[in-house]
Amino acid sequence: MKDKLKKQLNITNLLFIVFLLIQLLPEQYSKETYEINIIIFVIGIQVIYLLLSFLNKKEEKMETIQDIIAISYLLIIIWQLLTSKSAILNELLFPAPGIVIEQFIADLPKILEGIQSSIFIIIQGYLLALVTAIPLGLAAGWHIRFGNSFLYVSKFFGSIPPIVYIPYAIALLPAFRDASVFVIFAASFWPILGATMAGVFNIEKKILDSAKTLNVGKLSMLFHVMLPAALPEILMGCSQGLGISFILLTSAEMIGGKTGMGYYIKYYSDFGDFTRIVVGIIVLGVVVSILTYFFNLLQSYLLRWRQ
Repeated sequence: MKDKLKKQLNITNLLFIVFLLIQLLPEQYSKETYEINIIIFVIGIQVIYLLLSFLNKKEEKMETIQDIIAISYLLIIIWQLLTSKSAILNELLFPAPGIVIEQFIADLPKILEGIQSSIFIIIQGYLLALVTAIPLGLAAGWHIRFGNSFLYVSKFFGSIPPIVYIPYAIALLPAFRDASVFVIFAASFWPILGATMAGVFNIEKKILDSAKTLNVGKLSMLFHVMLPAALPEILMGCSQGLGISFILLTSAEMIGGKTGMGYYIKYYSDFGDFTRIVVGIIVLGVVVSILTYFFNLLQSYLLRWRQ
């Protein structure tokens, strides 16, 4: 028990105490800052953190969680000090954290609808890129002559910023959703294809020679030998494609969308509603972080043999 108590004497808990102390400072903004919202939010995080500290036996994983929470506390403290507690920043442009939480709660149904729309579009375009780029990359990488020439083609198209496709996609395709799926496909396809081909090129020759000696069929060679061997580099391309997809979708939604988080931010930016702009930015960051976390879990599972 003493060891558990000693572990609580860390920077995370110190920053939590500092956060509570700065709540004693007077409010400087002229409008209601809903300070109770951020207090409840931080206390909720602290309760979860303390429970994890006592229950989690993996010290390395707990240290990562501890550092993330500590950084979050520090950012919230700085945010609150510069806004509601000192009014150093303009209150119209930089809302206090409590105000942002209040707006998030008020707009929650609209935000959930936007997140759902964005994620469904991402899934459709990204999966389409996966099922086309990986088999094509495996086949191109296997045939050296075709692969060498096709590599330059993929580098050419991959070097073109996918954002340039957005105006054409919106103008040519019948619906914005179709245009968005195409843009996500175009953004994800080339990184995944290039990574798959590079992964195949880097497979040790003795692995392929051993498979040929065993008279492995073409499909088995592609999906049971080459795919597992090239998987680390393929997953790197998949991760890159996923990141680009969110950037492109947000851009597309801001240009011609009627739903999604990009549209949410653009719509309220036209009215100078900076509270909702901050809400949209934070929600986007959280959604991308959560999806990236689950992608990393999947990647760790698929590559567990490397450990």
